[in-house]
Amino acid sequence: MDHCFRENGMKEIKKQKHWNIRFDCEDMSANERVQALMDELSVSKTMAKLLYTRGFSRAEEVISFLHQEKAQLHDPFLLGDVIPACERIDLALERGERISIYGDYDVDGVTSVSLLYLYLSELGADVGYYIPCRSSEGYGLSKNAIDILAEKGVSLMITVDTGITAIEEIEYARSLGIDTVITDHHECRPELPNACAVVNPHRLDNEYPFVELAGVGVIFKVICAFEMLRCRKMGVSEMDGIRCLCQKYADLVCIGTIADVMPIVDENRLIVTLGLKLLENTKRLGLRALIDAASQNKNGDGKLPPKKRKINSSFIGFTLAPRINAAGRVSRASIAVELLLATEAERATELAQQLCELNSMRQVEENRIAEQAYKKIEQTLNVETDRVIVIDDDTWQQGIIGIVSSRITERYGLPSILISFDGATRGFPAADDLGKGSGRSVKGLNLVEALADSEDLLVRFGGHELAAGLTVSRGNIDAFRQKINRYAAEHTGEELLRGSIDADCQVEMQELTLHLAQEIDSMEPFGTANPVPNLVLSGARVLRITPMGGGKHTKLLLEKDGISMNAVWFGMGSDRIPLELYDTVDVLFQLNVNEFQGVTSLQMIVQDMRLSLSYEESFGALRLRYEQIRSGDPFGVEEDVIPTREDMAAVYTLLRREFRMQHTCFPIRRILSMLSDAGAEGIGYIKLQMILRIMQELQLCDMEEAGEDRYVFSFRFNPTKTSIEKSNILRKLRSQLRRGEALR
Repeated sequence: MDHCFRENGMKEIKKQKHWNIRFDCEDMSANERVQALMDELSVSKTMAKLLYTRGFSRAEEVISFLHQEKAQLHDPFLLGDVIPACERIDLALERGERISIYGDYDVDGVTSVSLLYLYLSELGADVGYYIPCRSSEGYGLSKNAIDILAEKGVSLMITVDTGITAIEEIEYARSLGIDTVITDHHECRPELPNACAVVNPHRLDNEYPFVELAGVGVIFKVICAFEMLRCRKMGVSEMDGIRCLCQKYADLVCIGTIADVMPIVDENRLIVTLGLKLLENTKRLGLRALIDAASQNKNGDGKLPPKKRKINSSFIGFTLAPRINAAGRVSRASIAVELLLATEAERATELAQQLCELNSMRQVEENRIAEQAYKKIEQTLNVETDRVIVIDDDTWQQGIIGIVSSRITERYGLPSILISFDGATRGFPAADDLGKGSGRSVKGLNLVEALADSEDLLVRFGGHELAAGLTVSRGNIDAFRQKINRYAAEHTGEELLRGSIDADCQVEMQELTLHLAQEIDSMEPFGTANPVPNLVLSGARVLRITPMGGGKHTKLLLEKDGISMNAVWFGMGSDRIPLELYDTVDVLFQLNVNEFQGVTSLQMIVQDMRLSLSYEESFGALRLRYEQIRSGDPFGVEEDVIPTREDMAAVYTLLRREFRMQHTCFPIRRILSMLSDAGAEGIGYIKLQMILRIMQELQLCDMEEAGEDRYVFSFRFNPTKTSIEKSNILRKLRSQLRRGEALR
C-alpha cells in the first residue's frame, strides 16, 4: 500500500495493484505457438501474443474469430418459455388487446423497450410502454405502476430487462386482469414469478447454449422466435425473416449489449458486429442526431462540417451510452426512447441535444458526489481489513450513485456500495428511512451472492455478479456493512484487498507502431471477455507531466530507447499522480490512435503506472546508505555527500520559492527533479537529505516526516541568516570522510 499526501495534508489511500501479465515470456511452448501464429498469419509478434492470450493457438481459430466465418445465432426455441411467450403475444395481437412494455431506465432497458415497440407497432399492435422514474419509483415493477396500466386498459404486460424477482407484483397484476410475459437476464432466484411465460437464460432449467445475453438480447431472441413462427405460417424462409430482423434491429441490440457490459463473445459478438456496421451509416434519425451531437457535428450552419466518426464499441460505451443513460439518471428515460423512435429529423436533433445537456448535468453531479464519497472513505476506510466499501448520504442523487460506485471500485480496487436517502427523509433521519443503493464489484466476489447472504437486512436486491442494486433501511446499514464484510472475508482471499489488473503482454517502445494499432483494431468489437488489449512497457522515463481537462486528467511524455510517446491518464489529476519528472516507470496502457487537426499519432491510454522496481530499489539502496552515513559510517569523496554553500543555497532558494506559493509538502523525489530542472544536478539523494537536516539544525526551516514514507516532508520557513559553518552535522560529515581523500 502507498500513502500519498496532498498539498492540504489530507491523506489519500491508494493501493498498488497487482499486474497480472498473462503472457509468460519464459514459457517455451507459448513462444513456439506465438512464432507459429506469426508465420501462419503474417502478423506481428505482439499481435500473435494477444491472440494467444485470448486462447487461440491455431490459425484457423484466429481466422474464425476475426472474420466470424462460422458464427451464427442460436436457435431461439431453446430458451425456456419462449413458445408460451410467443403464443400469448400472438393472442393479444389477434384480439387487439392493449399491450404495455414495462422496461428498465438504463440503456439496456431503453433499447429493449424501443426494439419491442418498433416490432409490435409494425405488426399493428395497440402497444405502449412504461418506464419507472428512478428517483420516485425505483427499480423494477411496482403496484402503483400496475394500477396505472390497469386504468389504461392494459391486459398484457411484457417486461424487458426486468421482472425476474417481481413475484408479488406479478400476482397483483394478475388480480387486476393483467397477464405478464417476463423477459429478463438478471440472476434468478429459486422461485420464479407466476407469469404466462418467464424467458431468462439464467433459469435453472435453461437449455440455451449462451447465457450472457443482455436484456435487449433476450427480447430480440423472443422476437426471432415469433418471426420464425410467422414465417412458418406464411410458408416463407425463416432465415430470410431473421436476416431482416438483424438488418432492422441489430443496432439497438448492439448498443444495449455493449452498454450493459455483456461478454462480447459467441452470438453477442456476431450481433454487435452487425450492429456496428449498421451504425456506421445509420438510417435511424435519433441515433444519427445523437452521434452528430456527441461528436459536435453541426449540419447546415457552415461552422463545422459533418465529420465521419468511427463507430466502435468504445464510442458506444463512452460516448453514446452515457448520453442515453443520462435521461433515466437525472430526468425521464422516456426521452431516450423518444429519440430512438423519432421519425422527424428536427425532433431527433432536439432530443439529442437534450440528452447531451442532461449528460453534462450528470457529470457535474457525479463529480460532486464522488468528491464527497472520497472524503468519507478516506476518513473511515481501514485498508488492511475492509473488503467492501459501504457508504451512505442523504443528498446523493440515486440515478448517479452507480457511476460513482464504479469510480470508487476502480480507484480503491474494492467492491463498493453507495446508498442514497435522497427524498426518503421527513426532515430528519429515522431508522425506517428507505435508502436505495447501487454497487459494483471486482473479480472474485459475486455481488448478488454477497447480497443474498444479507437478505434478512435488505428490503430488496438484484442484479449481476459485478453490478447490483438494493433497498435498505437506515437502521440496518451498520449491520449490513458488517455482515457483507464478513461474507467477503470468508469467501475471498488477500488478493481482493490488494486488487489486480490484467495485462496481455509486455512490449518494447519500438513495437508500438501504427501497424500494430491496425492489427489490434481487427480484433474489434471489444468488450467483456474480449477486452481492449492492455500492454506493459517497463523502464520508461517521465519527461513531461501536463494537467488536462482542468486538472482532472494528466498528459505525460514518456521516453525509452530514444523513442518518446505521449500518454494520457484519464481520471488521474496531476496533483494526485504518484510520479515525479525524470522518474523511471512501468506503464500499463492501451494503444490508441489520436487524430488531431489532420495529424495521426500514437498515444498510450494509461490504465496504471508505477515506479520501476529497479528504480525503487536504487532509492532503497540510497536510503540505506544515507542511514549508514547518518549513523557515523565513513564514506569516500566519490559519494559526493558533503554539501557546499552553493548546494545549500540552491535547495533553500527552491523551497522558499515553493513555500511562497503555499506548496509545503513534497516527496523527496520531487525536490530532486525540481533541482535538476533548476540546473543543480549535482545534488543527489544523500546530499539532499543532509542539506535538509542541516537547514533544520540551523533553524532555516522546520521539517517533519509526513507519514511512513520517508520521501515526504513539510516545511515552514524561519527567515533568519546564519552560516553553514555553524552546523555540527556538517562538521561531523567532514570528520567521516576517509582520511586523505579530501586532499585528492
